[in-house]
Amino acid sequence: MLAVPKRDRRAERRAATRREIVDAAWQVARDKGLAQVTLRDVADLVGMRPPSLYSHFAAKNAIYDAMFGDAWTQFLEAQKAAEADEPAASRAALRYYARVYFDFAVAFPARHELMSLHTIPDFTPSPDAYAPSVASMESFVARMAKHGAGRQEDVDIFVAIVGGMVDAQLANDPGGDRWARLLDRTIDMFADNIGITDERIRP
Repeated sequence: MLAVPKRDRRAERRAATRREIVDAAWQVARDKGLAQVTLRDVADLVGMRPPSLYSHFAAKNAIYDAMFGDAWTQFLEAQKAAEADEPAASRAALRYYARVYFDFAVAFPARHELMSLHTIPDFTPSPDAYAPSVASMESFVARMAKHGAGRQEDVDIFVAIVGGMVDAQLANDPGGDRWARLLDRTIDMFADNIGITDERIRP
């Protein structure tokens, strides 16, 4: 009979508390803004005294680090889930990639700010927190290459275009669709520029 591994209940409780702290930090970021996350507000939401947070996170930037990794993990999961509905045709696929990221980003501005704008002074994500971002980009680059957009400059331009559309939407029409409605047209311009002129899958 196989022995059942013993559960490390202390580690499970610690992980659950860290998860609760990160969720609380996201709530503060949603309500007040990313830069306004304070240890006091986070501690209040989880029913702890602020100094007690230091037994789980060494500093506020450590919470931001966990949030950064969490944000990119969320997107990586969304990206993988979206693969099931990915169009086979190249131009449609490029529009789809843009839409998946655009919708994810505008759904939670504070999350997008942490993921892509780097507005927190003296914060640099750790290698562990950065890893899901790298995994997401590697997957994206491979899929772009399949559709004839695999050069580094193609990927860079695509990322800049979609990121710029997200920023314009959030800055000028938050909650609206002014730039969302222009996204497909913009991606078609990109596709025209690199020579994807039809809906066939690129070899």
